[in-house]
Amino acid sequence: MKKVMFVCKKNSRRSQMAEGFAKTLGAGKIGVNSSGLAASEVDPITVQVMSEVGIDISSQTSKPLSEFNSEDYDAVISLCGCGVNLPSEWVIRDVFEDWQLDDPEGHDIDTFRRVRDQVKERVENLIASLS
Repeated sequence: MKKVMFVCKKNSRRSQMAEGFAKTLGAGKIGVNSSGLAASEVDPITVQVMSEVGIDISSQTSKPLSEFNSEDYDAVISLCGCGVNLPSEWVIRDVFEDWQLDDPEGHDIDTFRRVRDQVKERVENLIASLS
């Protein structure tokens, strides 16, 4: 089973959405974690918009990338264009993608929903390519 790491700056919105979708849609197909260049907290609006599509991420926590070992992952996905800031050992995994999705922080709930739907589509394509 391929293991995927989703990385964002703070691991509070986009990467949390990706982790939730990947755990649900990729159950039994891929292993998943998410992290941030720095840990913060999971945005409550992110939890809300994910629950609207039947995915409960309320128990997910924000974790720093430094808690993980790059060797444990086959694919690394940056969601915010932060790939340039990642330690090189993370960028040289078998699969590395930088999705550069908008950060919904500070925007209305419709922006969160739009980003959520973009994350879902990308995660579905990723699972298909890895399985």
